[in-house]
Amino acid sequence: MTTPAAVPDRVPGQWSALTGLACAVLLAMSPWFSAAAVLPHFRAVWALTDSAAAGLTLAVQLGFVLGALLSAALNLADRAPGQQLIWAGALLAAGANLGLLFVSDFLLALAVRALTGAALALVYPPALKAMAAWFRTGRGVALGVMVGALTLGSALPHLINGLGGTQWQAVIVTTSLLAVLGGVLASRVPSGPYQRPAPAFQPARAWQILTERQLSRVTLGYLGHMWELYALWAWFGAFFAQLLSENRVPDPTGTAAFATFAVIGVGAAGCYLGGVLADRWGRARLTMLAMGMSGGCALVLAGLVWAGAEPLLLLAVSLVWGFWIIADSAQFSALASELADPAYVGTALTAQLALGFTLTAASIALVPLLVRVWGWPGAFAALSAGPLLGMLAMRPLTRLTATA
Repeated sequence: MTTPAAVPDRVPGQWSALTGLACAVLLAMSPWFSAAAVLPHFRAVWALTDSAAAGLTLAVQLGFVLGALLSAALNLADRAPGQQLIWAGALLAAGANLGLLFVSDFLLALAVRALTGAALALVYPPALKAMAAWFRTGRGVALGVMVGALTLGSALPHLINGLGGTQWQAVIVTTSLLAVLGGVLASRVPSGPYQRPAPAFQPARAWQILTERQLSRVTLGYLGHMWELYALWAWFGAFFAQLLSENRVPDPTGTAAFATFAVIGVGAAGCYLGGVLADRWGRARLTMLAMGMSGGCALVLAGLVWAGAEPLLLLAVSLVWGFWIIADSAQFSALASELADPAYVGTALTAQLALGFTLTAASIALVPLLVRVWGWPGAFAALSAGPLLGMLAMRPLTRLTATA
């Protein structure tokens, strides 16, 4: 491994590459929650229960998992140019997302959502790998910016929905057009100077994240982080709309859309701060801090909802939760990129993401069941278990010099 003293602090063009790739990810990932943003429409059309409605988000998660597993097994992120993969994935995701305008039943909607997720597996992991090829020092900040772009991209459909009123079709069309634009931007970003030649085809490399001791701990920490992340992102809009309706706030759906955009979008700032602190303190220490804060916010929110607190106070706590819940995400990827075999960094990142998104499907599906039995306080309290277990996994890694 190259020693820090031998690595230049700055590489010409790295910040313009970061800007281009971050903008590409922000736009290309916008179809992810397009159906969740207009969920009331699909609920009304197909008379969906809460569990069935969750299927529209679960289909994207599981489609992403299948796409990521196939990509990891084929070593795609290491053997194919990342910018070309991002362009192809963004184009496929845009087309599949547009399919929502033409489907006539719920099963077809699930199919096009799964295809959207599978296509996005060609966007996010290759983008992280492409960025790692531009940065060695300052990688925590760079990957933090990338995950911040993912965060804003995930929030965009809620903003578009809030601005568009009842025109659900506008959300679908706009997010598809943004995805195409993101693919075009990615195709114009050159490869980084630390890009390695395509390695030999070795499908077994995908399992390194489970069998190598330090990487397996990073993966367990990442799983704890992912347990709560997408469950909050997927269900906050429904929670807050219900809360506003119970408090007789005018236009609860529109107001909840803006609130959801804020709760998800504020995570972009959290990603940047997380990157700065990780580069200074060490990545494992930052993940411990972020998971402690996010798990604590989940418990505080559960208590406040149970006590019947005012919506503004609940929103304030939710914004803090949204800030810290994603602040550590990029650092799990950074750790994987630093601890994995350098020739198969893309494969390691893709496999890690596949496992994490598999777990998100379980937590997303569990939330409506918990709400039915214990209400929203029980659901939020259950989500806090993920970061607690993640902290236990990451604690031994805080002494690693490689995390600094």
